[in-house]
Amino acid sequence: MSRGEPVISAARVSRRFGSVLAVDAVSFEAAPGEMLGLIGPDGAGKTTTLRMVLGLLAPDSGEMRTCGLDPIRGASALSRRVGYLPQRFSLYGDLTVDENVAFFAELHGVREFRGRRDELLETLRLAPFRRRLADRLSGGMKQKLSLACNLIHTPELLVLDEPTTGVDPVSRRDFWKILSGLQQAGMTFLITTPYLDEAERCGRIGLMSRGRLLTLDTPARIRGTARGTVLEVLATPRRRAAEILAARTGVSDVLVFGERLHATIQEGAAGDPSSAASGVAAALAAEGIEVQSVRPVAASLEDVFIARIRDEEASR
Repeated sequence: MSRGEPVISAARVSRRFGSVLAVDAVSFEAAPGEMLGLIGPDGAGKTTTLRMVLGLLAPDSGEMRTCGLDPIRGASALSRRVGYLPQRFSLYGDLTVDENVAFFAELHGVREFRGRRDELLETLRLAPFRRRLADRLSGGMKQKLSLACNLIHTPELLVLDEPTTGVDPVSRRDFWKILSGLQQAGMTFLITTPYLDEAERCGRIGLMSRGRLLTLDTPARIRGTARGTVLEVLATPRRRAAEILAARTGVSDVLVFGERLHATIQEGAAGDPSSAASGVAAALAAEGIEVQSVRPVAASLEDVFIARIRDEEASR
């Protein structure tokens, strides 16, 4: 791979499974040292895209290049340059932490791996557990062990498919600190995640739905594409308030964020943001809802993405 060449280059790649078009003419690039995220609902085509990047699936059409190689024809060479963390823990439960890392070192042809293994286990805070069987680790520790096994051969690209699903919040935070450090050292990442707070950590995010890439940009620019006014509503009972808002003319979306609601008011539906907030508060109060606050807020990634997905579905 020449200097400055994209680590990943997908040019209108598509993949079918029978009559289902899982990935539909998707194009994107990942630059060296970039952290690129893919998000979207289940069945959007994210995992299929990752598998084509890795050479585990061949595109039916289009061209994929990974680390400057054809992932299918150059599979052997590519395996030494990439790491892959799948959704589910896929290491050997009857081997210890040390033994799992040693196995992957030998698999990738890394002969003098012990120093590198010690360094990784210290960094990932797994050194005190190196003689524990993998099956006896917590969910967060299992993911850290998977990461160690995928870093033992010092890959250029690390592909992670929802790596923190089911992991406790503290372990999630630690995991992302580690990834951030690796990125600062020059590693490239392609990540899928169901957590939008994690997506915010990526340099760019791609939203996929029904096999198509709807948008690809920085988190800030994506948030800036929001249409209408987003109101944060704190009211009791919350569920009834959401029902009233969803039925209100001019309200395009109502999302739940803990105890609060986000109601998106269509452009031109209620004047300026302050007027929109006053109108919503009055409408809820008229229905017997106890309103604590209604205020305009900046659109979140979730607000924007749900609106984009609904627009895409409505256009089909």
